[in-house]
This record gives sequence, structure tokens and C-alpha cells, in this order.
Amino acid sequence: MPPIEKTRVLIVDDIQETRENIRRMLQFEASVEVVGNAKNGVEAIEKAQQLKPDVVIMDINMPDMDGILATELIRKKSPSSQIVILSIQSDPNYMRQAMLAGARDFLSKPPKIDELIAAVKRAGTMAQEERSKTSPSYPSLIGTPQSQGAKFIQQTGTIIVVYSPKGGVGCTTIATNLALAFESMNSRTLLVDGNLQFGDVCVMLNEQSKNNILDLTKRVDELDPEVVGEVVSKHSASNLHILACPPRPEMADSVTSEEFGKLLEYLCELYTFVVVDTASYLTEIVQSALECAHYIVLVTNQDIPSIKSCNLFLTLASASHIRERVLFVMNRFDKRLKITPEKVGENLHQNIIATIPIDEKVIPNSINRGVPFIMENKTYPISKSIIGLAEIISEQIQNRIQAEEKELVSKK
Repeated sequence: MPPIEKTRVLIVDDIQETRENIRRMLQFEASVEVVGNAKNGVEAIEKAQQLKPDVVIMDINMPDMDGILATELIRKKSPSSQIVILSIQSDPNYMRQAMLAGARDFLSKPPKIDELIAAVKRAGTMAQEERSKTSPSYPSLIGTPQSQGAKFIQQTGTIIVVYSPKGGVGCTTIATNLALAFESMNSRTLLVDGNLQFGDVCVMLNEQSKNNILDLTKRVDELDPEVVGEVVSKHSASNLHILACPPRPEMADSVTSEEFGKLLEYLCELYTFVVVDTASYLTEIVQSALECAHYIVLVTNQDIPSIKSCNLFLTLASASHIRERVLFVMNRFDKRLKITPEKVGENLHQNIIATIPIDEKVIPNSINRGVPFIMENKTYPISKSIIGLAEIISEQIQNRIQAEEKELVSKK
């Protein structure tokens, strides 16, 4: 019989004594081999790519990059590596964040030796099963900038993902009105509700769709314009096309990230603009949307939790090489507050390209009536700001295409 393959483990903790204690616990298990250690999240990502461990034992609270962000990146860059989170925090919210980031187990610190070994063995078995699969691995958060540049020229349309890591900042309102702004420029535009569990795009437009995204993802490898035309619905008050989310939250699990990514890329061949509204959590569906996006409209408010969450995302975006596609926008901008766009941009090292003013009368009325404010009155300050954002994106698209065309010509 061939020898049993050992489970290769990487230990990540900012305290050397803790790393050594975990190593000692694992050395008594013959089927486990500690292949390396790291003192922070950034080093953990590098070591994970170099050593390709089966299991990463990850602390949550570390300098430079915490364990949640590091887990997300490792799972995307080394999808077969399984993460076991260690934390002194027993808060269920930490557990939820860890699992959403891709962790496979969560243990309290300090772990008991039998619990630790059992968790490592379970994760190791899962890692080896992942490696043995012949199907493609989970998509990486983003491809290389070079490949994305070529893709940008070849495709006829542009995918714009509206995203915020903090819920309740107005992403759906922005996505809906931005899509209508593009449509008003006589551009063929599709609005995709990428919040597959709790999407509100149809509510914002006072529309009901008999079809939804499942009607396309289940046959994503055999799509044609006629099939898409039968599934998408047309906004009754404009030429905007809408692709609705599933009617029930549990149906969202029927859509895989691979199917969603393939669908967006195909839709990009049919529409000038594909605007995607997303959920706030970095689910695999959201990550697939970010992977496909030519531009990511990152939305913040002036409140500290929103800014903090965007800062964390920008750190992740830098590590994933997608930050150059981020267009930073401040929604519900109130001139009376001391937190200015300039200060936020300076502190986060990402300029805010547009502000959307607060309007405590127009927006609630717009949402409750299902009539986007940009359709009601284009002279509202808030409407002008959305139109301005659409023009900024259009200008960036043209500049990028021209620059890439010149680069292609110069290489000939």
C-alpha cells in the first residue's frame, strides 16, 4: 500500500510563543507535518502560495492584515488550502465572518490538543479531496491586469459592479439610477440584480418579472440572444432591461460563482453597459462579479463604520491587484459634516471621484413609489450627480480604450 499522505500545515499567529505551542501540539500526530509559519496575514498569503499547505491555522487579530482578510485571499489564490480559524473571541459574528471568508473550522484560543488535531485532520481530508477533483477550482478574485486589459478591448460592453462592504449605504439606489442614466444616453443597458438572496432592484423600479437569473445560469453554456431576450424584462417606463434575482432566498444557492461569471461575460457581448447590484458580503457570487468587472463603483457614506469597511476592502483590492478598477464614490454627502471627501480620500489613499448629495425627501419618495429619481426630475441635484457619475465612467472607458488601442498599434 502507498504511504498515507501527510497533512501539510501552515501556522499563522503574530505571537511566536503561540506559534510554537501549536507546533508542539501537532508534532505528536504522525499524519500531520508543520511546513511553515507566518506572523501576519500578508506573510501568510505569501507562504501559502509558496508552500501550498493543506491546512492553514489562522489567528484573527494580527497587525498589517487580519485573519479574515487573509483567509479570503488565501482561499482565492490557493483554493485547495483549508483554513482553521483560532480566536480568543467567541462572538458568533466572528464565526460568521470567518465562514463567509472561506474558513472551514473555528476554534477558541487556546485550543485543546484533541480538538485541534481533529480539526486539522478534517480540513486536511477536505483539502486532498479538493485537489483530486477534476473540475475547475474556485475563480480567483481577479486575473492579471494584462489579461484584463486585453479582455476590455475585445468585449463590446462594459461591466460596472456597484459594491460596498457595508450594508445600507444605498448601492441599489445608485445602481438603479446609474443604469437609467446610461440608458438615457441611448446606450443598450442591462441592470442585473446580483444580490441573489435579498435583491431589491425590481422593487426600486416597481416591476415584477416572471423570469429570473436562474433561467439563464442553468443553461449558461448554451445561451444565445434569443434566450436572453426571453428571460430579461423591460422596464415599463424606459428601455432599460432588467435581470431579476430569484424569487426566494433559498434559490440563490442554485447559482454557482462560475455560472454567474460566465453569464456576465456573455451579457457583456449583448449590452453596451451591464450594471450589477451586489450584496455587501464577499460571497463567491460577489467575488465572481468583481472578477468580471471593468469598473467597481465602491460606495461609502460619511459614517466611520462605512469608511472603515471600505478601507478594509481597499486593502484587499490592493493585494488582489484590482484597486486600479475602483471608482470611489461618497453617497448621502452632507456638507454640514466635518468628514469631507478630501479627508476620506487622503486617509484611504483613494480619491473620491464623485459625491451624491443627501436628500431626505426625494429618495424615500422615489423608493416607496418605485420611480427612480433620475426619471422623475433630471434637474434634482441628486439626479445631476448620478448623471455626472455616468459621464465620468463613460469618459474613463473612452480614455482607456484609446490608450490600449495606441499600445496595440505601437506593438505592431
